[in-house]
Amino acid sequence: MRIAVTCGGTGGHVFPGVAAALAMRAKGHEVALVLSGRSVEGEAPAGWDGAVLRVAIPRLSWRRPASFLSMARACFSAFAALRRFRPAVLLAMGSYTSFPPVLAARLLRIPVVLHEANAIPGKAVAALSRLSVKVCIAFDEAARHLPKSVAVANTGLPVRPGIAGAAAGDFAAPARFTVLVMGGSQGSRAVNQAVAGAVAILDAEPEQAAALRFIHLAGRGNEAEVKKAYADVRNIPVKVVGFSDSMGALYAAADFCISRAGAASCFELCLCGVPALLIPLPKLANDHQTANAKAMRALGACETMSQDAATPETLAASVRRIRGDAAARAAMRAALLARARPDAADALAAVVIACADGAKEKSRP
Repeated sequence: MRIAVTCGGTGGHVFPGVAAALAMRAKGHEVALVLSGRSVEGEAPAGWDGAVLRVAIPRLSWRRPASFLSMARACFSAFAALRRFRPAVLLAMGSYTSFPPVLAARLLRIPVVLHEANAIPGKAVAALSRLSVKVCIAFDEAARHLPKSVAVANTGLPVRPGIAGAAAGDFAAPARFTVLVMGGSQGSRAVNQAVAGAVAILDAEPEQAAALRFIHLAGRGNEAEVKKAYADVRNIPVKVVGFSDSMGALYAAADFCISRAGAASCFELCLCGVPALLIPLPKLANDHQTANAKAMRALGACETMSQDAATPETLAASVRRIRGDAAARAAMRAALLARARPDAADALAAVVIACADGAKEKSRP
């Protein structure tokens, strides 16, 4: 069976899409990724060596009327690409890049399965849900925001290969309490600056300085700026990396994580059982990162803090408290592992394949 997976846009869509594609290919199916050409996708996403269908998909903006013409072109391009590939089903991982492939698939009478990673569905999934045969979700809360007529299945969120069970390798430092800092795939200046300030505070405290270590994932292009922010830190070891393909090793090395609340980060933390402080990125569509963080906190799987509240002083206090409270860390770890879905890629693959099989049955005379 041929299956197309559209997963362009951001790392939070690309990585789960690749994981699902690999799971379906492992079952003997021919899978192609539909990508939009954004730089975060690369020439081919890490871990993927299969077919890629390129469809240049713009962001729509009322300030750029030409973007609507470009979107129309993208729909024609997606139609042509899918007609050539002839998939039995299309899996769309959300984001604005889903629109042209999904519309093209429906015109070609190809069944569509959508996946929504966040606790509140994004505009793409909300708008396209009625065109799908099923919407797969990762947070139960998402179902409340979808039309009641839409079929829903909770499959969890597939995570990128190599996350679970990885060894810390070169990142290991068992003698120190390691804090992993993540600002999302593109980095976050607000988180970067607040954490650097917190480390400066802790660096002046002998007890903390002797016990702590930080690994700071700064985001592409932010490495030099973040290293400069740590220039005056003398006692706490700090390793700054721009972007890493060894996320499994980073999670394995971490005792605690300060992170944004993107869905991919949430489910990777669950899978690896890393206690975390989640700082949602504000002003996103539907404030979905705040909803993600609240859902995780309700399970006892993390602590949360708003960006406005995340000052150097409050972050330093959080690190001090968590480092000194092994029972709290153990409780969070247990809640995280209980929420984990190591079978998410296989579960999503099973739904996609079943929907394709069901469409075939209906089309028979």
